[in-house]
Amino acid sequence: MAQSLPDKHPTEGVEAAFEAVYNWNYEPEIDQLRTLYANALDRQWIALRDLDWEREIDREAFASSFSIGPLSIQKTDFWKALPEETRWQVSSGIATFILSNFLHGEQGALMVAGQLVNAVPHMDAKFYAATQTLDEARHVEAFAGFISKLGEVRPLAPGVRLLLDRTLSADTWLLKAVGMQVVTEGLALYMFRDMRNGTREPLLRELLTLVSRDEARHTGYGIKYLTEVMPTVSREEKDELEDFAFEAARALVDSRSGTALRDSALAVMQEAGIDLQTAMADLAREREKLAVAPGTRRRGPVRGFVIPTLRSIGLFSPRIEGHFDQMFEGVPGRAFGPIANDPRDLPDDLEAWVESEE
Repeated sequence: MAQSLPDKHPTEGVEAAFEAVYNWNYEPEIDQLRTLYANALDRQWIALRDLDWEREIDREAFASSFSIGPLSIQKTDFWKALPEETRWQVSSGIATFILSNFLHGEQGALMVAGQLVNAVPHMDAKFYAATQTLDEARHVEAFAGFISKLGEVRPLAPGVRLLLDRTLSADTWLLKAVGMQVVTEGLALYMFRDMRNGTREPLLRELLTLVSRDEARHTGYGIKYLTEVMPTVSREEKDELEDFAFEAARALVDSRSGTALRDSALAVMQEAGIDLQTAMADLAREREKLAVAPGTRRRGPVRGFVIPTLRSIGLFSPRIEGHFDQMFEGVPGRAFGPIANDPRDLPDDLEAWVESEE
């Protein structure tokens, strides 16, 4: 008797028309990409083999290194005074929301990477996009496995969904590459590194280390490829790419500065039996302990990573810098002043950077 497929989570669709490009030249054209492809083949890992799924989650390590975004709530007396089971319920619940968004984002990246195999014009770029497609499938598998140890998968935050839909439905490979390799992968690399450096839970830390190494290569692919191509792109096309990157970044900023994470955190705390009014008052008195979590670069993923990447590939004109400055006027990032004052350089070695804790 045939077994029916589960229908717990219905599928959804998004229009994703684009041009598929053949390339009849099979010789290397962009040496840096061919080298990156070889590195990707050499560094493949298998989630079922290379992570110890039999190991139970270390609840104390998980709760004691837990933070809400950049806020180190685990350092406060309020948090330490909570019963152990309550701390686990809150930390695992909020982490499930964050990790679920990573999971959904990796599925979006899986689909875009598959599109890039079709759409990019250079054979070296097709080869690398094929390895990235496999990487993203492995990431979906790994995050889904870890979340199953915590609880149920949570819904995707609206801002992240908007970014993924725009990238999937973009009609040129350059727009897809900017949306995925610069904005989405920059966000992922930055946030995975932050969570990896903040947690002391062994399985989660190991998972995020392996995933972050892959994401460093994905970001490197975008930087190397787009840097090579940008000199051939017209000013009009660059304006379109800059605008697309800006709108993608704005979706992320709106999501992070909006209510998605805050509302999820408050709901989980309330479900755990915490009186929110009392909790907010107690945390307000310990404001000095709510320092930026370890490993977090204070400017966040857009100012701390996405914008420097756009600069490095030649997609950050004074025109678009003005748009970003105006956007940050209404969010906490404005505390850092104009974007022109931000650090401009990316780490020289992204794979080494993701495992550093500076």
